[in-house]
Amino acid sequence: MQIANEILSTQIKKHKTPGLQYLFFNQDSIIYSYSGGKANLETQVEVTDRTTFNAYSVTKTFTALAILQMAEKGMLKLDDPVSAYLPEFVYPEAITIRQLLSHSSGIPNPLPLNWTHLPEEASSFNRNEFFKEVFIKNSKTKSGPNQKFAYSNLGYILLGQIIEQFSGQSYEGYIRAHVLEPINIPADQLGFYIQDTELHARGHQKRFRIINVIFGFMIDKSRFKDKTYNKWTSIKNMYVNGTPYGGLIGNASAFSIYLQELLKTDNRLISEEYKKMLFTENILENGKPSKMSLSWFKGKLNGQTYFAHAVGGFYYCEIRLYPETGYGSVIMFNRAGMSDVRFLDKVDRYFLEK
Repeated sequence: MQIANEILSTQIKKHKTPGLQYLFFNQDSIIYSYSGGKANLETQVEVTDRTTFNAYSVTKTFTALAILQMAEKGMLKLDDPVSAYLPEFVYPEAITIRQLLSHSSGIPNPLPLNWTHLPEEASSFNRNEFFKEVFIKNSKTKSGPNQKFAYSNLGYILLGQIIEQFSGQSYEGYIRAHVLEPINIPADQLGFYIQDTELHARGHQKRFRIINVIFGFMIDKSRFKDKTYNKWTSIKNMYVNGTPYGGLIGNASAFSIYLQELLKTDNRLISEEYKKMLFTENILENGKPSKMSLSWFKGKLNGQTYFAHAVGGFYYCEIRLYPETGYGSVIMFNRAGMSDVRFLDKVDRYFLEK
């Protein structure tokens, strides 16, 4: 635990991030927790276990779980063509729901893409209308169905539309009613809106880094950039346009409840049969494993298989499950990051060795 504490505190001391949360747990209890640094460099508010962060692409695991829940209820079939469920589907009819889930559909992941809007614009933002134009402009696939793994945020927008169309609820409403409420996670700890600006960590990006140029193509800096503090530029609170691929906002404690539930046999969210499907690695057309199941990346650490998801934007969030030994972990930073750095490798290994 001392080594983990040193690794995490060093991230703050060496200005790798203003603040962070980390938890390592089994299905019943928290084994180690850490919260430190600043949630907001302007107000100097500290990160606590109640501080919320934008979780970005980790949201995809909730979208996948929702689709599996609906499949279990007979509302859809994973190997059905997407076109059978979405009449305005602009891609080849052979693409299936399973291929959307495993990022093997060939649907593009266009960059730059207008990713975000301000909280005050939320009531007037129409997600389906926004992405209707995006699909039309990016209607050509990059490969044939299940020919290769190619990460696609747009694929998860389509999954969100399927959830809405066949559940009769908004995407946000479905996740709240069928994932968060059954395991007693309150909206102020995990949801799609910033419930308390005083408890929400501001995103930050390092000054004078190449990533600043990349973000310049993705957001209107004049609208989203705020004040600069020493090595960091603060980013205004924002919501992701594509909620089904990146809209969740919460803290590590809430994510741990979700992950602990998935570690359990006979959990409250999905049957063991369908949970097995969720964590079965996709095999491509050429017979090679893709290292991706249905929204979860597959890897190994200290000889133990894990399933994980990560990547961010003006925050970085990473979650992980070790099903063979019943452990899990989550880490959240309020600093910019675009790549999956597998930061949990650096910390989890010390707990797995024990």
